[in-house]
Amino acid sequence: MDSDPSLFGEPASAARAHEDALPEGAPLAARMRPATLDEFVGQSHLVGSGSALRAAIERGAYPSMILWGPPGSGKTTLARLIAAVSGARFVSLSAVSAGVADLRRAIADAKNAKRTSGRTSVLFIDEIHRFNKAQQDAVLPNVERGDVVLIGATTENPSFEVNKALLSRARVFVLNALTAEDVGTIVERALADPRGLAGAMLLDETARAKLIALADGDARSALNALELAAHMVAARSQSRIEPGDIEEAMQQRALRYDRAGDEHYDVISAFIKSMRGSDPDAAVYWLARMLEAGEDPMFVARRLVILASEDVGLADPQALAVAVAAQQAAHAIGMPEALFALTEATVYLALAPKSNSALRAYTAAARAVAETGSLPVPLHLRNAATGLMKQLGYGKGYQYAHDFADARVDQEHLPEALKGRTFYEPGDRGWEGRSKRDKPGG
Repeated sequence: MDSDPSLFGEPASAARAHEDALPEGAPLAARMRPATLDEFVGQSHLVGSGSALRAAIERGAYPSMILWGPPGSGKTTLARLIAAVSGARFVSLSAVSAGVADLRRAIADAKNAKRTSGRTSVLFIDEIHRFNKAQQDAVLPNVERGDVVLIGATTENPSFEVNKALLSRARVFVLNALTAEDVGTIVERALADPRGLAGAMLLDETARAKLIALADGDARSALNALELAAHMVAARSQSRIEPGDIEEAMQQRALRYDRAGDEHYDVISAFIKSMRGSDPDAAVYWLARMLEAGEDPMFVARRLVILASEDVGLADPQALAVAVAAQQAAHAIGMPEALFALTEATVYLALAPKSNSALRAYTAAARAVAETGSLPVPLHLRNAATGLMKQLGYGKGYQYAHDFADARVDQEHLPEALKGRTFYEPGDRGWEGRSKRDKPGG
């Protein structure tokens, strides 16, 4: 975390010195933070040459903002660069540990710096989505008055996690996960730069590819693993980092997946849409992404049951049985063996013909209910449970379907006001299409 309580109450010059100095033995990721916008790797859509944000930063006329992106995409680094390029004070808080008192102290210090030296303060709040409403409200009036320029960083969708009032006073800038090429550039720089490993280590090509792949777009993860691998190699009095060193340092790929965050919703959305689009390969891929990252298998199983009814429906009525069986199997045996049942159901649903006629039928019926209210049940459909009810005409004229050929009877089953209305329109695929063709007059 970047929180530095010693910044509070210091004169601007002392605070500035504190910002720029790195403690002895600082991690490689901290030492390799770019000193200029030209050194910043990735996010060219935001800070590339000629971009609007870059021009605003260089003029010192940038707005308060929320930087939204995955871990290791450069949010903290960009915030520091914005302050450095514009000559502003940089005060950093972590929403995990800071409270309202910390905020007020930081803002009071910022006001004092502006009054005595005219210097603007950038108040950086890491993981701003962890601030509650009261904490976010405490920042709001100071952002409005221009006492500070707020830069919040979050891995969560700010539309859901940041107060609307605060969000309306800040621009949201989206940072993308770094590409493999971006991470490779950062790794090469760390190997050669005097701030980094200064050419003391060689990185085997296979080890380099493995490091980039396992980092999964997270520059901080890549640099941390590179540093640990370098320490292990140096301890053996060697200077070449091999694939095994990277594997040991990284342990396993840190998949970008948060069971309560945006990645959770994005991946489950891709999973559902792949099955709906009849793409078994993509569906199984997204299934593996969820399960390998530790998603609750019962959450996945529930989505399979929903999709079997909503998207496969009557084109293949057996799909619901398959999905429910997979859900029960996953519940009974748990992971890792549950993956077999979940994969089988995923592939089945992806390959099954699709129909949303049940959804369309219910939607049309619900619309009729909303439009017409509680229409009376026709007398011939009411159950004559007592003699009085029979005298009142309950059940009179009702035709018992099994007394007719094919158990089909020509009688009205809707309220009088909805007579003749059609809600269910069968599709043309699978069982539903065959059933429609087999009907008399079909």
